Amino acid sequence: MDLRFISPHLRRLDCASTEVLVAAILEDERPPHGVAGLVDWRLSGRISRLMLSGFMTGQLGEVLLLPGKPQLPFDKLLLFGAGLRSDFGERVYRTVLLKILSTLEGMRARTAVVELPGRHFSGITPEQASAILMELVLDRPDHDVWTLVETAEAQRSISQQLVHERRRIRR
Repeated sequence: MDLRFISPHLRRLDCASTEVLVAAILEDERPPHGVAGLVDWRLSGRISRLMLSGFMTGQLGEVLLLPGKPQLPFDKLLLFGAGLRSDFGERVYRTVLLKILSTLEGMRARTAVVELPGRHFSGITPEQASAILMELVLDRPDHDVWTLVETAEAQRSISQQLVHERRRIRR
């Protein structure tokens, strides 16, 4: 899998050219934050309304597919429930990430713009998040390019970690 980066701003997301945008929603975060919050704003509060009605709760394991176009450059918006913020940790991160991987594989989506679960509130460090991601995709050849939504600082940190990991593997 090739990792690329994009900053968490609507203007930058508007320039992304991929079929799917992926974000996680927390059960106790109203309105949604991170990429889901940006997209909710662009969709005139549609995600917030779905959450208010109980159609989308953010419960761990929940998945919701929404159309992105014409308000977004993406055909599809995938939202994944990540449970309660206080319960978020490596176990929950792995659970949600595995769900993301299998859902994208089922959709035959080889590229995606992804905000890794828990990253919008620093529930997991960028280094830990990317290390687990790379560990989980080793045996999954169905993913070509993921564009991770990260701040400039996190982008540098993840890039440095990937360089060190590649050097370690070569030895």
